[in-house]
Amino acid sequence: MLISLDFESKDAIYSQIIQQIIIGIAKRELRPNDPLPSVRSLASDIGINLHTVNKAYQHLKQEGYILIHRQKGVVIHPEGVPKADSEYKETLKQTLRPIVAEGLCKDLSYESIAALYQEVLDEFREGEDEK
Repeated sequence: MLISLDFESKDAIYSQIIQQIIIGIAKRELRPNDPLPSVRSLASDIGINLHTVNKAYQHLKQEGYILIHRQKGVVIHPEGVPKADSEYKETLKQTLRPIVAEGLCKDLSYESIAALYQEVLDEFREGEDEK
């Protein structure tokens, strides 16, 4: 999996790294026990500060996406990502609420928003079909 960053994006660099790794896991491009580059290596390859990569990795570790071993390095969590519970579902709902509200304010219909949601879901299904 190749990580590419948009340095002109309003999203912070560490957030882009987090998002791309999570997307890679969701699309099954990254599987349990797959190695990720070390903090220093990824920072050097991308040309960013190692503290930025460390911040992303620490977040991913805290959320259960990766493990960081002193000898083995960084790997996708061998047991997979923790399953969603009711607290996570509520957090996801809170995250989606302002996105939906913004779409409605910009005059998207309920149907358009649902179609966009379905389009994004279908992108992830394509990755399942290829495996």
